[in-house]
Amino acid sequence: MRALLLVAAAALGLTPGTARTLPQPPHLLTQTGLYSAPGVVDARHLAYAPQYPLWTDGAAKSRWLHLPAGKDIDGGDEDGWVFPVGTRVWKEFRFQGRKVETRMIWKAGPRTWVFASYAWNEAQTEATLVPADGLPDAAEVAPGVWHRIPSRADCRNCHGQESVDMLGFNALQLSPDRDPDAIHGEPLQPGMVTLDDLVARRLLRGARPDLLSRPPRIQADQAATRSVLGYLQANCASCHRGDRPLPGLDLDFRHTSHLIRGADEPGLRTTLGRPSVYQAPGAAGDPRLSPGVPDQSTLIHRMASRRPAAQMPPLGSALVDQEAVARLRRWVADLPLAASH
Repeated sequence: MRALLLVAAAALGLTPGTARTLPQPPHLLTQTGLYSAPGVVDARHLAYAPQYPLWTDGAAKSRWLHLPAGKDIDGGDEDGWVFPVGTRVWKEFRFQGRKVETRMIWKAGPRTWVFASYAWNEAQTEATLVPADGLPDAAEVAPGVWHRIPSRADCRNCHGQESVDMLGFNALQLSPDRDPDAIHGEPLQPGMVTLDDLVARRLLRGARPDLLSRPPRIQADQAATRSVLGYLQANCASCHRGDRPLPGLDLDFRHTSHLIRGADEPGLRTTLGRPSVYQAPGAAGDPRLSPGVPDQSTLIHRMASRRPAAQMPPLGSALVDQEAVARLRRWVADLPLAASH
């Protein structure tokens, strides 16, 4: 048992004997440093909007990142930015115009990350820390359908364990080459940061010299393909990615910097005409994506399902993203029957 504790402490960047002193998130959202005054977000935080947002039951979202004074982001690895200790990120979720939850990720040590979710009160004046196992029935998003605030384990499953990704704050998501056809794309508001701003304010170091002249972009010949791959990158690549392969699957939706040099997007290579381990009830032999035949595409079937054994993504939503399913169906229907990668 002691050996296991030492291994766990080492994985979190702790010295032996400190496993019980992991930092705990504050009990109230107002204690996390998000606000400078009641209801006023601190102007020092960086507001941003990823070009390919994550679907969360139609929630409206606001996002902010805090960098400690005098610190910057190491952008040497375009696919894995390294954030300084003390970095905090918040994401606020609103349904029907009301704040329901705010999530926080805090880099408390070189390899120590703290995840927390806060549930807003009825008066909309404060949000309180949610238990580690999450909170069911946080908001009714459709008749009889409820949004669930995820557990901290769920957050780690998407963002990573020891190596944590800020999924919406990276080179592709902040690229000035913004996709005008992005599914659920959010317009940039005044004051929101992009790659240009990070470079101009010297908050990003070590990035390639041509980062702004050749910014990250989903590689695709058609606008519809670009937007579909961007959606799959945002909603699926936290699990389905080349550097964190799930056992037995060759499925990769992650855009990486080497694609700037013109290689095919793995999202096409690993789906078009490729065999699917999962098969819909009553189907046999349907591929992940069947060019020209959306009804025989298991990826679309799983996106359109909220049956626990079939749903994809398996976490984070109770409602089917009908717009995304429709866009994917049109895109697959328009693909040449012989398309393959």
